[in-house]
Amino acid sequence: MDPLLPHTDLVSPAKRTRCVILDDNRDFLDAAARLLEHQGINVVAIATSSAEGLQRVRELRPDVTLVDIDLGEESGFEVAEELHRNGGSGASVPTILISTHAEEDFAELVAASPALAFIPKSSLSGSAIRDVLGLAG
Repeated sequence: MDPLLPHTDLVSPAKRTRCVILDDNRDFLDAAARLLEHQGINVVAIATSSAEGLQRVRELRPDVTLVDIDLGEESGFEVAEELHRNGGSGASVPTILISTHAEEDFAELVAASPALAFIPKSSLSGSAIRDVLGLAG
């Protein structure tokens, strides 16, 4: 067990929330995937560009997609719109926007987006994702 990660009860693999993470920061992707896996979220893919992320979502049909608001030259808001319109096989894919910035910095844009919620990267956890999705755990 990694002493740097908070311990949570193990979740049955069949009940684990399947997640794709889209962020242009590879170090964050690796750390977030490791943290969420430890907390019972099944990170089925990570992606560093919107094209790669959209492809992974269409292929894997996750339960939720985490999308960084600031993807360098790309916009996480545009990705959220695309996922809402054309997620996995035409079905909308639940999206949670994430950022290092405070929620207040993007409050109006987040509210106008089809995303379910915004979670600051500093607060990202398996339980935060399950809370947004309305799942026990």
